[in-house]
Amino acid sequence: MFDNLQDKLDRAFKVLKGQGSITEINVAETMKEIRKALLDADVNYKTAKAFTDDVRQKALGQNVLTAVSPGQLLTKIMNDELAALMGGEVTELETKANPTIILIAGLNGAGKTTFAGKLALHLKGKGKKPLLVAGDMYRPAAVDQLEVLGTSVGVSVYANRDSKDPVGIALEGIAHGKENGNNVIIIDTAGRLAIDESLMNEISEVKAKTQPHEILFVVDSMTGQDAVNTAKVFNDRLDFTGVVLT
Repeated sequence: MFDNLQDKLDRAFKVLKGQGSITEINVAETMKEIRKALLDADVNYKTAKAFTDDVRQKALGQNVLTAVSPGQLLTKIMNDELAALMGGEVTELETKANPTIILIAGLNGAGKTTFAGKLALHLKGKGKKPLLVAGDMYRPAAVDQLEVLGTSVGVSVYANRDSKDPVGIALEGIAHGKENGNNVIIIDTAGRLAIDESLMNEISEVKAKTQPHEILFVVDSMTGQDAVNTAKVFNDRLDFTGVVLT
């Protein structure tokens, strides 16, 4: 999907090739092609239209510097608008509490466990001593996967293969982390569908009992518009603090 989107965006920018200035006509044509490319990539229509309208408005009337082509200027404007759409500024994870508890949730196959390992490595690089807690008791080999990831990044993993209670395991992991001086505890959880009431109640209970400082919702970036609907259901239950696109 991303390769296809990139190809279409490249074709859209060819409209500006050789142009000495940005005009109403060439911007309108370029934005039309970009909007079509976004819609083909399953971007929400209102979002795509608002984005291209904002880019068009900012592009028109801007003088192109001698060393900058119209295409380069439009690329920068698009980059700035995308950054603004995503929040406008970088926000670091809240890790002041000792220990900081991070709960990871999301759909099946979204990449939660792999992300947990990457997050642990990232925090380790910042001088933290993270602990990974294997809270997915449903997927075969989930614990094995987390242990392999933990070994590869040099981070300890807490697991209890004899228990099928995700809430209990999460609490045990937190206690284990406190005993061993871990200042960040990352709780990996099982994937679940938003319509599975039993599993949604379960993740809500994990949140209630562990009181995490950060709740990260992991979603496959290839999901498309349906990701928004799923995120809303999860957010109603968890009030997550961040979204991770894999």
